[in-house]
Amino acid sequence: MSVDVSIRKALRDDDRHFDLDISFASEARRIVLFGPSGAGKSLTLRAMAGLLQPDAGHVRVDGHTLFDATAAIALPPRDRGVAYVFQDYALFPHLTVAQNVAFSLSRGWLNPARRRRNARVAHLLDLFELGGVADSYPSRISGGQRQRVALARALAAEPRLVLLDEPFAALDPVLRGRMRAELLALQQRLDLQLLVITHDPADVDALQGHTIEIRDGHVV
Repeated sequence: MSVDVSIRKALRDDDRHFDLDISFASEARRIVLFGPSGAGKSLTLRAMAGLLQPDAGHVRVDGHTLFDATAAIALPPRDRGVAYVFQDYALFPHLTVAQNVAFSLSRGWLNPARRRRNARVAHLLDLFELGGVADSYPSRISGGQRQRVALARALAAEPRLVLLDEPFAALDPVLRGRMRAELLALQQRLDLQLLVITHDPADVDALQGHTIEIRDGHVV
């Protein structure tokens, strides 16, 4: 599976100007965007996911054009086949673990039913060893479990590509090492294509992916 990104975006406010001009292509199953905070990594992920529209360029995943400024193509986030796992996991605090996992499968304004689960959700709860906390709320589970819920929710819609925004930054050092190992094992077992952003060289070493360094809005 290929990822081809070439985007430009000028961001302006009263006291800051930032120019994002990023181009990279990869067929690796694990892609790592590495660089310091403020380098433009999260902006790049948001543009790929459809949460930010670039001024120019294109985003293509597995031969599918998700964005092309010249051709006036800008698919909405739901239609891109790209899942975004936020740094803080962005779980819904009023929904149970099972409801959070099921959320991407529902359309409209109604939350997933609390007691009714389809086979896809049940499978993901088992896969991520979340069956025992399926009826718990995010505030009642551990940091590692919250990360697994976020990943399970991302995979529920069977995306082509999973984007992870600093997935280990909020974890303590012991849990960070364990979750790196869990993510690698999961990626290999499910043959997922992951794009991970990080500022931590230890993540780069552990993930052993195609690493692309970004600084000041550009690929180094």
